[in-house]
Amino acid sequence: MHSKILCFFGAWILLVTAGRACAGQGKPEASTADALTAAGGPKTTPEAVDRPELHRRNPRYQLSKDDVLQLNFALTPDLNQTVSVQPDGYITLLGVGDLHVEGQTIPEVRESIRLAYAKTLHNAIITVRLMDFEKPYFIVGGEVGHPGKFELRGDTTVTEAVAIAGGFTESSKHSQVWLFRRVSNDWAETQRFDLKRMLKSGDLREDAHLRPGDMLYVPKNTLSKMKRFIPVATLGTYLNPGQF
Repeated sequence: MHSKILCFFGAWILLVTAGRACAGQGKPEASTADALTAAGGPKTTPEAVDRPELHRRNPRYQLSKDDVLQLNFALTPDLNQTVSVQPDGYITLLGVGDLHVEGQTIPEVRESIRLAYAKTLHNAIITVRLMDFEKPYFIVGGEVGHPGKFELRGDTTVTEAVAIAGGFTESSKHSQVWLFRRVSNDWAETQRFDLKRMLKSGDLREDAHLRPGDMLYVPKNTLSKMKRFIPVATLGTYLNPGQF
């Protein structure tokens, strides 16, 4: 079971692009010492390796592939342009050429563009507007009705996310729902939730609120009872290729 969680977690790392939230510079809390590495490695102790970095409070958005920027030059409007971040992380500027901006914040990219034009423009006044970007999302995998990637709209908790993903299947292990949350480019914090207990008691005080890029994994309960007869149309629910 543990190996299946690690395999799914590895696939999630590939989906989380450009880190919808920034990694910070501070040291982590003690609870993150048991975080899993992005490669699915074993647990490590603080003495064995450097501790992972946590997110900063209120991080700025970092540019990602396919983001669209509108550039306005107050004193030279002929240079006004709309550019898209290409798959390699570059934008192409009029009269300048390619500039790598992936991972930069809006203030950082504004300064990068100002420096790129420094040879031709003196004290350029540039406004950068983010016109289009990937919407915040979360991922739910494992034993749910409709595993996949979902847009994170407003405040969403773990139990709500499972419901959005179609709820538990009959073979799910309600008492062991895993939350994977990236805390840096190389580390993710894991947390286990007993949704069976929470829902049965009606006490949702431990029902965590999701952040952009979070992934939930509902493992399969090998002891779940299987009905003697089931509709053919529901076979896919039980025989999920992603579980083997």
